[in-house]
Amino acid sequence: MRRKLERRRRGVLGVARDLIAVACLLAAAGTALAQEPGSTPPKDTIFARKILMDTIGRTMDEIETAMAESGKIDLGELREHADLISVMLMTFPHLFPGSTNQWTPDNPDRDAALDTYAAPEVWANFAEFYQRVAAASKLAFEASRAKRADFRGLIIQLRDACTGCHAAYLKTD
Repeated sequence: MRRKLERRRRGVLGVARDLIAVACLLAAAGTALAQEPGSTPPKDTIFARKILMDTIGRTMDEIETAMAESGKIDLGELREHADLISVMLMTFPHLFPGSTNQWTPDNPDRDAALDTYAAPEVWANFAEFYQRVAAASKLAFEASRAKRADFRGLIIQLRDACTGCHAAYLKTD
């Protein structure tokens, strides 16, 4: 009897989960249908670039952690990480359409996931922003092909490039 009840409960929970998934898909489809073809809502673009930047940051942290540990590093794996960073950075500036220039100071209701922390200077100096990201992507690519003796120096330069870009174009409050 107990097994039967458990199977039934799992079945009900499974149906409920499926219904929730369908409801979410229908809600998303309604939103998508209301949009102009080819346009993405600004909040979705902001969320996408935050996810991309978080992934770049975590990948960079993995490289730096491995380099800081004593012992032999797996240069092949670290090169793969650097290559991924290079590719992600090539994509990154394309996630800054003008519609996402939505920074407002002193916003007490700022949603950390959907509201931007990108400074308006990104759009005011977009060519410079683009060049900085492209240069960082190139450093990451060079690291992905570097010999052991050159890898660490390129990663240090890449971190400096990231820090400089964040200082110029990222709001912190």
